[in-house]
Amino acid sequence: MLPPVDDHPCFWREEARRLRAEVRKRGEELEEAKQKLAALERRVLGPKSEKMPPMAGEVAKQRPTDREVAKQKRREAADAKARLETVVEPVAVPEAERVCPKCGNEHLAAVGDGKPVVQHDYVPGHFRRRVKVRETLACSCGDYIVTAPAPDRLDQSPYAPSFVAYLVVSKCEDGLPFYRLAKMLSRTGVPTERSTLNDLFHRAARRLAPLAARVLARVGQAEIVFADETSIKMLEGNTRAFVWTFLADNLIGFVFSPSRSGETPARVLGDSTGELMVDMYTGYNRITAPGLRRRAGCIAHARRKVFEAKDVPGATKGLELVRDLYVVEHDARALGIEGTEAHLELRRTRSRPLMARLLVWARAARRGHPPKSPLGKAVGYILRNRKPLTRFLYVAALPPDNNRSEAALRRVALGRKNYLFVGNEDCGENTAGLFSLVASCVHNDVEPIAYLTDVLVRVDTHPNHRIDELLPDKWRPPDRPG
Repeated sequence: MLPPVDDHPCFWREEARRLRAEVRKRGEELEEAKQKLAALERRVLGPKSEKMPPMAGEVAKQRPTDREVAKQKRREAADAKARLETVVEPVAVPEAERVCPKCGNEHLAAVGDGKPVVQHDYVPGHFRRRVKVRETLACSCGDYIVTAPAPDRLDQSPYAPSFVAYLVVSKCEDGLPFYRLAKMLSRTGVPTERSTLNDLFHRAARRLAPLAARVLARVGQAEIVFADETSIKMLEGNTRAFVWTFLADNLIGFVFSPSRSGETPARVLGDSTGELMVDMYTGYNRITAPGLRRRAGCIAHARRKVFEAKDVPGATKGLELVRDLYVVEHDARALGIEGTEAHLELRRTRSRPLMARLLVWARAARRGHPPKSPLGKAVGYILRNRKPLTRFLYVAALPPDNNRSEAALRRVALGRKNYLFVGNEDCGENTAGLFSLVASCVHNDVEPIAYLTDVLVRVDTHPNHRIDELLPDKWRPPDRPG
């Protein structure tokens, strides 16, 4: 049977078919390029905030009131004000006004305690040079002489532990480079070279290394661990190195590594079991293998990818669904049930349906967008990693994101902008160790300068089997004169 007249093979038909496919492909590439350009412009020129408009609809009606949360914040603010040094200064009425203009009476009576006016003053911080003259006694027999004990010093240094603690916190928490710190000290009358500050910093790190190592050991034993990493320049070899953070319970540990290899998390966590909240970087695969830790994915990381494509039609729906997931977490905190079985039940009834709708949205969006487009990449990430991304629905103590680790790494990012680099691997390890202690202090509401001033002296003589007593979550200020 002969083929129909309009269906016979012809060169121009094949060419037209090929050209239509080529036009379709070029159109997809053009759309992908437009979306990438829009994302790049937004990242460089647009606002950094990823906030969404206020929510409305059914989810908003289900939310409990935040009155107790607001009251708690007010109580915390009042407690902070109560701890602030307060000086009460009476202000007398001028002599010219101490006479009644009506009757001329000069004996005016006090009304109450007076009208207070609150002002917050800045009292400049200062350093001081203390000269301790050690008494020396000798016996008349000439065979005995005794001298008063020497004050606490680091390796016979003329700088007190409190001075060293100040410079450690200035660098590790406030991101101050030593050249800037040297200028500040010079203005206060303590001219100190950068090399001296650097030497004191690394002496402190070597002395406190057992405490930093113990922080990492305890983190590795925890049931739930949060981990992340960021890059930092290493001057030796002009290479890119990495600082890793591991959080668990009340401790935050940092590790420096010249590479992003999975050796670092494997060394810290070993063969431990439990939950590990991380992104999808393959460096964590060794410790999330079967029989080891279960991987929990970061919803905020997935949301960020969708937000980069928020101008694409349909992307807003995905952002709204993620926002509603966080509404559930907010409500659990407001109800005071965070991390409990009641929280888990709230996730079963409200979060699971939202997560199911998010996956349905992602599948529909994948059919309408090229895999390499910004939205195509975002929904592909969600669908490929749906199991770890939904892990928080089954473990009450797991949050939906890894924001704790990212927040801990901000101090590294701040330092990267200020002191720019670490000199070599030893310097990086010392800095990471001090990061661990300072960050753990801040996390536990422990004043880091007071903490470091104490443990710099005690760490060498403290019993090793009781070393946990010197960690920030268990440390208590000593009852001794300053």
